[in-house]
This record gives sequence, C-alpha cells and structure tokens, in this order.
Amino acid sequence: MHNRVTGSRLILAAALIVLPIATQPAMAQLPTLIPREVLFGNPERSSPDISPDGKLLAYLAPHQGVMNVWVRTIGRADDRVVTSDAKRGIRVFYWRQDSAHILYTQDQNGDEKWRLYQTDLKTRETRDLTPFDGVRTDVIQFDARFPDQILIQMNKRDPALFDVYRLDLKSGKAELDTQNLGDVNQWAADNNLQVRCCLGELADGSAEVRVRDDIKSPWRILMKVSADDTQSVGLYGFSPDNRNVWLVTSAGANAARLVEIDSATGGHKVLAEDAQYDLQDVLVHPRKHTLEAVLFVRARYEWKLIDQSLKPDFAALGRVRDGDFTIISRDVADKTWIVSYVMDNGPIYYYAYDRSTKRAQLLFSNQPALEKYALARMRPISFSARDGLMIHGYLTLPVGLEPKALPMVLLVHGGPWSRDTWRFHATAQWLANRGYSVLQVNYRGSTGYGKRHILAAVREWAGKMHDDLIDGVNWAIREGYVDPKRVGIMGGSYGGYATLVGLTFTPEVFACGVDIVGPSNLITLIKSIPPYWQTAMGSLFYRHIGNPDVPKEAEEMKARSPLHKVDRIKAPLLIGQGANDPRVKQAESEQIVAAMRQANKPVEYVLYADEGHGFARPANRLHFNAKAEEFLAKYLGGRFEPAGEIKGHSGVTR
Repeated sequence: MHNRVTGSRLILAAALIVLPIATQPAMAQLPTLIPREVLFGNPERSSPDISPDGKLLAYLAPHQGVMNVWVRTIGRADDRVVTSDAKRGIRVFYWRQDSAHILYTQDQNGDEKWRLYQTDLKTRETRDLTPFDGVRTDVIQFDARFPDQILIQMNKRDPALFDVYRLDLKSGKAELDTQNLGDVNQWAADNNLQVRCCLGELADGSAEVRVRDDIKSPWRILMKVSADDTQSVGLYGFSPDNRNVWLVTSAGANAARLVEIDSATGGHKVLAEDAQYDLQDVLVHPRKHTLEAVLFVRARYEWKLIDQSLKPDFAALGRVRDGDFTIISRDVADKTWIVSYVMDNGPIYYYAYDRSTKRAQLLFSNQPALEKYALARMRPISFSARDGLMIHGYLTLPVGLEPKALPMVLLVHGGPWSRDTWRFHATAQWLANRGYSVLQVNYRGSTGYGKRHILAAVREWAGKMHDDLIDGVNWAIREGYVDPKRVGIMGGSYGGYATLVGLTFTPEVFACGVDIVGPSNLITLIKSIPPYWQTAMGSLFYRHIGNPDVPKEAEEMKARSPLHKVDRIKAPLLIGQGANDPRVKQAESEQIVAAMRQANKPVEYVLYADEGHGFARPANRLHFNAKAEEFLAKYLGGRFEPAGEIKGHSGVTR
C-alpha cells in the first residue's frame, strides 16, 4: 500500500414500569452460545506487516493479556514479543524502513494525545520519540530511500494547528519542517519526502489545494474546492516524477474520484471513477511510486486495476478463498504481499502471497476460535426513504430461527461520516447469536455513496437522518422479519446520539436503547470539541449541525438535542461513557442521566475511568457488553450469557 498514514442502579418511573419480556421458546433453536470473550476479547493474532527487506513479519498479539508487537523471521517459528505495553494495548504500528525497528503510537487512557515510540528489535529498548505533554502526534509519510527519517505532524506549537516535523530516527530529534499556514488540515510530501502539497480549509467551508515547486518556493493555489466537495477531498501524493498531484475529489462529479493535476499548469485528468460510489483506497508501488489499482466499496469490495500487469496477481488472489481481499503490506522489492481476506461469517484470514509463484500461504486468522461456531450471514439490503432517496445497508439474521417476527436491534454506526461495510462485524454477530435480527443502515450523511448522499444530511441531525433509520425499521417490519413491539436501538458516537434521538423523538418505536459515548446536546458538543478540530472540522460541524454562536442556529440545535426532550422517553436506556473522551465529553452523558433521573425516567449509566471515545481495553468491552446483553434480553427477549466475574475493568455504575 501507499506510505501515507496520514453500586448498580436502575431507575424505573412509577407510572412507566417496563416489564421484562420472557425469552421466547424459539430461542432454543439457536446454535451454541458464542462466549463474549471470543467475540470481544483480544484477537489471537492480527495486523501482519512484512518488513521492508522482506525478511521479517511483525504482527499484533497478546502478551500477558495486552496487545503488543511480535516479530518472526520469515520461514521460521521464532516468534518473539518485542514491545512491552502493559495496559491499553498497541493498535497501530509501522516498520521503520531499516527493518530493524518498530514504530508505534499510544495515548494515555483514551485522551487521543498520541505519542510515537520506537523499539529496537535487538535490544528491545523502547524510546519515546515525542515526549511532549498535551501534544498529539500523527505519522504523515515515510519512504524506503530514507530509512532514518519520517515525517510527522504535531500540534506542539499551537494546540489548534498541526505543523510538519522531520524526525531523525537515529538521534530522536524532531525539527520543524513546514509550519502550518493557519488553516491546513492535510499535508502531502513528494517521493523525495519533501512537503509540497497541502489542503487549507477556509472559514466558509470551502478549501484550497496548495502546492509549491520545492520547499524554498512559495505556496500557490492549485485548485479551489467548494464547500459541497470538502468532505470528499483527499491528498494521495505525487506521480513518480513528482510533477503531478494525485487527488481524490468529487469536484465536477457526484462521487469522489481519483484525478491527476499537473502542478505546473493545473491541467487535470481523471484516473479512476464511479458514478455512484466514492473511491476508497489507492494501491501504489512501494518503490516505483506508480499507481496500480483503486478500490471502490459498493455492497462489497471491488478493485479496479490501473496497471494491467497485476491482472494475473489479482486473479490468483481471487481464487484463494471466499471473501473480500486487501493487500495490506508488501516488501520494497515487491516480491511478497501480505493479503487479508474479510468474510461476513468468519474471522479475518491473512496470507503471504509470493508474486513469482502466484501462490498464497496461510499465515493465521485473527480469531480461530470463531471457526467452531455457526455464524450469521450479512445480507446487503436497500430501500427507498420517504423522500425517495435510495438507502443501503445490511441485515444480519440469526442462524437457526425462522426469519419472521423476530426481536431486532437497529445498530447505528458512528461518524456520522463513515459507513457500515460487508465484513465480520463482532457486534452484529453477537446480537444475532443471541436471537436478534440486526439492521445496519447507511443513512444519509454516511460516506461512500457520493456527495448527494452526504449533502442530503445537512442540518438533518434528528431530522431526515433519523427518518432514514425509522424507514429502515419500517422496511424490516413490512418484510416480516421483525416484531414491531420488540425493536431496540444501539450505537456509539453518532450512533449513541441516534439512540438518544430514537428514544426522545420516536419513543413509540423502540422498546429500549443502548448509547455508547453519544452526545446529548448539540450545543455543548460543538463548544467542547478539541482545539485541533476547529481547523480540521470546524466549518464542517457548523455547516452540517449549526453554529451555537448564531442565536437562530442555536435554537435549532437545541430543538435537535435529546437532552431537551427527556420528558418524551418511555423506554429504558443504558449508557456507557469513557471519562477521558476528547470528542464527546463525559458531561454529554452525565447531563442527560441527571435530567432523566430528575424526570424519573429509566436509565443506567456506566463510566469507565481509563477510556476515551469507545472502549479499547478488552476488560471494559466485556464488562459493558455483559451489561448490554442482559439489558437487551430483559426488554427484547433474546438470550444472554451470564456476566460472571470480569477482572480488570474500570466500569462504575453511577
């Protein structure tokens, strides 16, 4: 791939007691209960990455119960752990281009102030390369020709702005390379590791793609991007000769496409496009920097070859096994590819593919324990929203049950600027195994379906975005899959907000709700976002949600905030929150819990002291999901695995 990286208390209203639903006899037809530990514990191994020289394989695996980086020599069984994280676990790592060091990022208890660390494979010594309190570090770019350097961005000089630093990986010294112009939220270096392109976001929501001839030349505008297109613009680097800029944009089209812009003349040509679906990824040769293939995600992954010499390789990979494949790593010589296969009813399988023989050898799957269980299929679905917009999503039905009049969980993805895809989805499988049909809707505002789909969501939080979810529920009821009296709603982040909206704006639809780190008040949400989001996403939030400093808009935001409609709630609610969440602050959950308790509404609230925006630690995931599982069974009638003792979690029911 390309080297851009850019004491329990449940309050029930006296007049509104919700009685538990008895588990249905049909539940006995379900297959073996899949333990939560299998679904939500640490994977056995994951994320394999071949070293640049092709001699070593690094991957993530538990060490003393915490995810760390392990390394093995290709062709040998000498696996050894090389890092020593003892709490949160490592989730993102890179090879240093000398093939002798591992780089990884880590934050503190979910605060997202990432630091970059380097581990020497021989000595096992780990060094903090960015030991700056309150600073976030992100990797921008690296290249095999510069094994001792890496480009990173940090908001060290100004909390709201990210400057580019050139980090010497031998000395550990980071020098300011390119200072932020005051509005830049994306950077791109050429193939000589020189920062020559950036994206500046303007106050009106539009943006400018800027370029410079070399690092001593002034910046100039290469392309202006309208506010309608800023959500789909992305810098993908330079052509092999460093003359042309590769840019993903929906400018001039509905869906985001890959274009090449001449940095001297501004002339451009379209390299890859689809009329409806946004381009999702680009495959670039690790040494030649030539464009090889692009990825579109329709109902499933679909690759489009640019370099036809790869046709035999892709044909061979297509025959390895069922599932959607992605090339996740390759050596610099391009002899060996590490390929992942995603399935809807099985773990992720990782293979080493030899380009010379066109053969793939299985390395491992991430969760082999899943292979002995009957897993559900994830079916792509679509329906027309009440205003005619076509909405896509996925339906997962329980194995062993007749797909008729089932309890259902509407599982809402976060973002909202993201989407659900066809894959093994642990939460969907968990719920299906417990006897629920699971509906995942890519409501308007979800990415991947072109800008018309995104723009249809402007100022529609708790409006048409929520209508799409209700239309999805009604579709499932009309199709006969769902018992309308046993529908729950669950989600995290925006999905948590959607859960709160569901119980307040459409209380007659849902029997219960589970909210994970969801905002309850749009005004306090916007006013408390991290400083660096003001540059990267400030105008986006104002455009799509509203500006709380404008009185009329503030009134509209208040009207779309569940906090102010607590009196409408009829169904019980379970809330999970991370105490260190920098995006959706703890106050977002606590203010609606306080309001519900004052109004004698049924709510249970669990706070995790060492988590941020979601639950990274397995013990916390297992603890909250145990509570959620019993909660859903009580109000929807599915089965559940008794909680038992869960060691090491930080959850406190408040």
